[in-house]
Amino acid sequence: MYPDFYHLLKELFGIEIPVLSLFKTFGFLVAMAFFAAGYVLYSELSRKESLGLIGFTIDEITTGKKATPFDYLVNGIIGFLVGYKFIGMLIQWKKASPDPLSYIFSAEGSLLFAVVMSVAAIGYKYFENKKSSALGVITKKVKTYPHSRVGDIAVIAAIGGFAGAKIFNAFETWDSFIQDPLGSLLSSSGLTFYGGLIVATMALWYYARKIKLDFRHLCDAAAPALILAYGIGRLGCQISGDGDWGIYNSAYITDSSYHVVASDRPFDENVQKYKDHVYRHFSVNEAIPQKATLAPGYLPVWLFAYNYPKNVNNVGIDMKDCKDEYCSVLPIPVYPTPIYEFVMGICIFLILWSIRKKMQIPLGLFSIYLILNGIERFSIEQIRVNSTYNWGWLQPTQAEIIAVCISLCGVLLFTFRSSIDRMVKRFTQENTH
Repeated sequence: MYPDFYHLLKELFGIEIPVLSLFKTFGFLVAMAFFAAGYVLYSELSRKESLGLIGFTIDEITTGKKATPFDYLVNGIIGFLVGYKFIGMLIQWKKASPDPLSYIFSAEGSLLFAVVMSVAAIGYKYFENKKSSALGVITKKVKTYPHSRVGDIAVIAAIGGFAGAKIFNAFETWDSFIQDPLGSLLSSSGLTFYGGLIVATMALWYYARKIKLDFRHLCDAAAPALILAYGIGRLGCQISGDGDWGIYNSAYITDSSYHVVASDRPFDENVQKYKDHVYRHFSVNEAIPQKATLAPGYLPVWLFAYNYPKNVNNVGIDMKDCKDEYCSVLPIPVYPTPIYEFVMGICIFLILWSIRKKMQIPLGLFSIYLILNGIERFSIEQIRVNSTYNWGWLQPTQAEIIAVCISLCGVLLFTFRSSIDRMVKRFTQENTH
């Protein structure tokens, strides 16, 4: 596993740059997921604009105003935070590298660089304002198209998505959450995709109303972007080994050289051998989730059973003679579900991208996204470990419940999309006249 760029370069090329341990591979791929999704959304909104499906707003932009004390204060605060936290994090990289997000929310930082950056930010604001105000106050009206607001949409989606993912993950892992609520919320791990999707959707609906953008077209434009971002994000889970893997594949075991090999003992014997590890995650009287699947000869074993050596959460048993920060490996391999979700996410993206121009009625593409996304997540839950609800003869996980609901919503939206379109057109006509 490559938890950060220090370990990535070290393992692949033998290059050691310790400060790069600050930059986590999972965070990098999440950032790449946002960039990729932003590009896809930008392209789709531009296409819809060229077809006349969505319009623009007229906004007034005023330049040349003299900066107020509040403007200088804001710039000073931003500069202070950049110097105190981000430069401080680079200086104190040994302390920050295990969990940069926790460092950012802590009281640690560099006061000297905070003051320097604050003064520099205020000075920059002063000279920029002096240059622009020399031309006088100019007010002009400009057309603002939705594609130019992709940056705002991305920020709203990121904030809403992160908050929702954390909140829903807290409910999904309630027992561990109540032991350390603040640490769980501020940790960079532990994110539930559906929680992020739901909260981000609510925030974007409000924003779309504010900028007078038909939310249905925004949903259709965002559908391919969402599943692409999801797939890339899952790749980040796999590369960092963040614990978001599947149940045990009892057909395999980790040998003394930390390679995955076919097991020559029953699963129960392997559980007893590694009970100190296994019973950290399951109670003694609980049935341990497992399936036995042997990899066919024409496919690599790691596609079916993987032991996540040097995973970012240090889950598993200690690797002897390892002096690194990450020295754990799973004694019993698991199904590498992030790989499966990455592949399924890319496949769904390609399907949506290929049919997007054929969907003439708004919400058609988004409803198909909901259906496919729900099916994908429900399927993967069959080999993932999550806490379940006891509903008598049913014991669904939170993700399974939400997946079924999302797929059903997709079916309803697809069925009634024409009726919804007629209602929206009638409402728009009535309010126009």
